[in-house]
Amino acid sequence: MRIENILTFKMLFLLKLLIIVVLAFSSPKYEAVYAPPDTLMIFPVIKHTDAAKPLYSVQIFTDYVDMQLPFQNFLIDIDAPFTWHDCIVQWNIYPGSCPKDVLCESPVSCEDYECTDVRTSYSYQNPSCPPDSNSFTLPGWGFCSCPVNVVDPVTGTCGQALLNYDYITTNAACVPSSSFGSFPADVTGVVAFSNSRYAYPEYLAQAVKRSLSLCLPSSTSSRGVLFFGSGPYYLPSQSNVDVRSYLSYTPLLKHPNSFGYFLGVVSIVIKKRSIIIPADTLTKLSTIDPYTTLRSDIYNGIIRRFSRVTKRIPPAKPIAPFGLCFNTSYNGTQVGLKVPNMDFILQNGNKWTISTTNSIKQITNDVACLAFVDGGATSEPSIVIGTFQFEDNFLLFDLENSTLGFSSSLLLKQNSCSNFNLTLTNSP
Repeated sequence: MRIENILTFKMLFLLKLLIIVVLAFSSPKYEAVYAPPDTLMIFPVIKHTDAAKPLYSVQIFTDYVDMQLPFQNFLIDIDAPFTWHDCIVQWNIYPGSCPKDVLCESPVSCEDYECTDVRTSYSYQNPSCPPDSNSFTLPGWGFCSCPVNVVDPVTGTCGQALLNYDYITTNAACVPSSSFGSFPADVTGVVAFSNSRYAYPEYLAQAVKRSLSLCLPSSTSSRGVLFFGSGPYYLPSQSNVDVRSYLSYTPLLKHPNSFGYFLGVVSIVIKKRSIIIPADTLTKLSTIDPYTTLRSDIYNGIIRRFSRVTKRIPPAKPIAPFGLCFNTSYNGTQVGLKVPNMDFILQNGNKWTISTTNSIKQITNDVACLAFVDGGATSEPSIVIGTFQFEDNFLLFDLENSTLGFSSSLLLKQNSCSNFNLTLTNSP
């Protein structure tokens, strides 16, 4: 695309962000806000349990539709290379040209640099994905469009979307409404919060783009929070405590075949005994996988050790996908479990503590299970930390310095991800 057009889209995008700031304080419909002096951008996070697995979304302003300001709910994906959502591409957009209640965006040509770049380095490459094609054209447009591969985070199936220039990011991709049948209700997009150059953070103002913080809620009835910006992040229920005072830090690592975030875990300690992790192991963070998945050799070591330290708790028949479960019913009354912590020892010596609330999942009234999953003998990456282990933990992705700050469970501080005051400014 010509450089003047790119600059035009950049200017329009910044203008849209300014509109968002105004709307945030004038419209109760939209809940994302900037905290003065515009160095902290705040999104409430919603938990969904009406799909095949728990998922989390934020609401993002898209563009004008029928002279209205629409908002779409986007699944949070810290691994996706680019954002994609419910829209159509149309080359001759003018007032009244789009179907009613449909979002239209401008197409990217297969001859544009962005098309080649996304296809070469940022599109999903998988044997199940369709091959690249330049055969698709829009009616009346003299150029070929740019189909790119996307993967449904619920089903894992690969499909194609049309790359476009829009006002969410300079580059996103459009898919038809029918693509979201597996998604939670009212969720019609995936927003990329990865380290890809086409991810959402790349299109934000410099003051907020280099720091992403995430605090997932543990309930559908409460809201978590996602921040852009370096803080502070106040917990008003504790006299405006800045949650950064709770954080430990570890380096963020990169994987050559992923735009996600990785850690170096050297061992997992359960009641003073260590399960050693091979030196070349990378641990991935995921907002799509519901439970931490481990390669079989690591998983089996955890199960053996955990079984030993909980041998006084009555066992229960395992319920898939879990391999170790416990009876939580005593004389017909449900009782809570208190089990030893797991400490993930990181490469710089700090530890991320997984306490009972993030290790034990209540499945039925009578059965609770260790919420870790066997990923198989050849699982790659060897460890993927899932969202159940994130809930009510505060995670700060310092993208400038490539570090992760983590709190362990806020519940241990008599707090939670739902306690943030989303209307507080970032001044004491």
